[in-house]
This record gives sequence, C-alpha cells and structure tokens, in this order.
Amino acid sequence: MKRTWPIIAVSDVQVSSKWYQTLLNAANNHPGDSTFAQVLDEDGTILLCLHHWGDHGHPSLMSPQIGTPGNGLLLFFCVSDFDSTLKSARTLAAQLAEEPRLNPNTRAMEFSLRDPDGYYVTVSAFNPA
Repeated sequence: MKRTWPIIAVSDVQVSSKWYQTLLNAANNHPGDSTFAQVLDEDGTILLCLHHWGDHGHPSLMSPQIGTPGNGLLLFFCVSDFDSTLKSARTLAAQLAEEPRLNPNTRAMEFSLRDPDGYYVTVSAFNPA
C-alpha cells in the first residue's frame, strides 16, 4: 500500500481544518490542535495535512513571506457527491475561481475555488475511467 499525505502550511490550522471539513464532508483527527491537523475521508484515509506556518522547523513551511502559498501546487480532489460538494463550496466562497464545467481531459465535471490561505483547490466529479 502507498499513500501520499500532502501537507500545506496555513495561517490558522483550525480555520483551515473546518473549511476543508465543510468542503469535503470530512473529519479531523487532531481536534483542537493549533499546529497540525489531518483531514480524513469517511474511511479514515488522510486527504490533506494542515501545518501551521513556522512550527517544528520544516524548511519549506517556515514563512509565507518566502514564497507565495500555492505557487506550483494544485490541490485536486475527486468526490463521489459532486453536487453536494459544490453546494458546500458555495457556502465557503463568495465567488468560485472557476464555475462548474466539463474538463475535456478528465471528461468529468469540476470547479475551483481558493481556500482561506489562497491555495487553489479543484474539485472533480469522481469518474472511474
């Protein structure tokens, strides 16, 4: 078995955790922690780790002033309940970065928005090919 645990640096772990939990109908297995959280799928799979900027001395997570958060990174989530996730996204963002559209490459519906730290997040309808 192999899994990736993408980790992004955020200014407020609890705010970002609640945001991703709302968007993805997910859980957090580090409730109340202000330095680290893991956003979990319903089966316990880690979808995303959130790390507070500057804590624990990780060189690439020291400061948002050293680079633009999200530059070169696209958080791409495939979801089985696209319509429900879109509804949640509209409660989180005043405006989507990209309205729902059919991606000609994946042949699936998708939309994009920015998270509280400015990371670009794309949500795609799960389309097993």
